[in-house]
Amino acid sequence: MNIFKRLFKIGTAEAHSAIDKLEDPIKMTEQGIRDMKKDLEKSLKALAEVKAMQIRSRNDLTNNQNKAKEYEGKAMMLLQRAERGEITPADADRLATECLAKKESFTADVERNKLEVEKFDKNVQQLDRNVKNLRSQLSKWENELRTLKARVKVADATKRINRQMSNIDSSSTVSMLERMKDKVAQDEALAESYGEIANETRSLDDEIDNALEGAAGASASAELEALKAKMGLGGAKPAGDEPAS
Repeated sequence: MNIFKRLFKIGTAEAHSAIDKLEDPIKMTEQGIRDMKKDLEKSLKALAEVKAMQIRSRNDLTNNQNKAKEYEGKAMMLLQRAERGEITPADADRLATECLAKKESFTADVERNKLEVEKFDKNVQQLDRNVKNLRSQLSKWENELRTLKARVKVADATKRINRQMSNIDSSSTVSMLERMKDKVAQDEALAESYGEIANETRSLDDEIDNALEGAAGASASAELEALKAKMGLGGAKPAGDEPAS
C-alpha cells in the first residue's frame, strides 16, 4: 500500500508541475477577476435583500409602536368617558382591557422588531464591509493585471532580443566579413583587368586606324599629282619623266 501511495504522490506532483507550466499568469489573473466580479454581484444582491428586510423591519417597528400607543390612548379615552358618565364603568373596563391587551400584543411585536432590526443592522454592516473589501481587491487586481501585462510585453521583447543576440556568433560574423572583403577585392581586381583588356583592344584599333589613315592620305596625294600631270597643270611632272642631269 505504501508504494502505491508514493506512486500516487509522485504522479500528483508531476501533474501539478505540468499544470504550472501550462498556466498563463495573465489568464489566471483575468479568471480570478471574473470570479471576484461574480462574488461582488452576489454580495451586492445579498446586501440589497438584507437592506430590504432591514427597512421592512424598521417600518414594522414604527407601525407596531404607533399601534401600541394608539390602543393605550384608546384605553385612556374609554376610562375618561366612563368617568364623565358617557359609558358605563363595566363597558369602559371591558373595552379598556381589550385595548390594553392589544397594546401588549403590539408591544411584544415591537420588541421582536427591535431584535430583527438589530440583527439586520449587523448583517448590513458585515455585507457592506465585504462589498467594500471585494471592490478594493478587485481594483487592486485590475491594477496588478495592467502592470503584469506591461511586464509581460517588456519581458517578451527583452527575451526575443536576447535570443537574437545569443544566436549571433562573433567569430562567424568576423569570418563572414573577411569572406566578403575577399570577394569584393576579387571583384574589384576582375573589373580592373577587364578595363585594361578593353583599353588594350581600343589602343590597338586606334593604331591600326592611324596607319590606314596615313596610307589613304599618300594614295590620294599620288592620284592628285597624276591628275595634274595629265592635265598639264601646276608644273606637274608627267609620270616616268626623270630630271635632266
